[in-house]
Amino acid sequence: MKDVLNRALAAVDQVVMGKEHGVKLAVACILARGHLLIEDLPGMGKTTLSQALARVMGMSYQRIQFTSDLLPGDILGTSVFDRNTAQFVFHPGPVFAELVLADEINRATPKSQSALLEAMEEYQVTVDGATRKLPDPFFVIATQNPVSQAGTYALPESQLDRFLMRLSLGYPGPAAEKSLLLGENRNARLARVEPVLDRATLKKLQESVPAITASPAIIDYILRLVNRTRESQVCAWGLSPRASLGLLAASRAWAMLEHRSYVIPEDVQAVLPAVVSHRLRASEDPAGHGGGGLAHWLLNEVEAV
Repeated sequence: MKDVLNRALAAVDQVVMGKEHGVKLAVACILARGHLLIEDLPGMGKTTLSQALARVMGMSYQRIQFTSDLLPGDILGTSVFDRNTAQFVFHPGPVFAELVLADEINRATPKSQSALLEAMEEYQVTVDGATRKLPDPFFVIATQNPVSQAGTYALPESQLDRFLMRLSLGYPGPAAEKSLLLGENRNARLARVEPVLDRATLKKLQESVPAITASPAIIDYILRLVNRTRESQVCAWGLSPRASLGLLAASRAWAMLEHRSYVIPEDVQAVLPAVVSHRLRASEDPAGHGGGGLAHWLLNEVEAV
């Protein structure tokens, strides 16, 4: 599997240039069966990343453009009456894909945002009283513009917690941006991307992640990190058990990408900012902008011994 993972990362890097760490985090998020939130300014390559991941991973892909008039039925699907059979027939919405891009999720109303909650947590949706399973694998990438921009609705903490990771791609480096200007555009690069994995291989990789060894010392390290947020007055609240489970799963997935069968503290440290920054808020930061700084504070506060 080592060669397959290397080729998958390299294929995405050819499209999303100069963002190797962000790409690696996104792949680790898929392997850990989590969901990904990307917060950035428009035009930074968020949509391109999602399309490249879908192609490389061999996943079916649907994009939902979140707007203020979007309804839950536009996401989940609706039942339409068929005159020939005199029955209602369910027409699946775009959420019934293996990789779903919820583009600019914070431009929709909270009611439409919440339509994804059951799907992300339980991998199923309930429409008209009937529960329907979603594809396996199922992965949501949501993008959002900074909350300071006009026309945005902040995601509630309950929905933020459904995302295993949050990351920001940021501006490309000078060399990467020069390559973009001198070479083909992203759509042309994307059109040449070939699948590296198929559904069976991806599922096998995901099923292998829990088998990555996490020693008692690593478990204790994660517990110390989590408990520090609960005990310190710096944080408005502590990390939940879902966060600690997510941190362990993400660390195992990162170890797999590093081609190791066991987790080391550096794996935990590599994924921790992406896993906890959207789950933490500083006590003196009611607007909720301090998660990234708290993640780095936490790494410096707790020793990996």
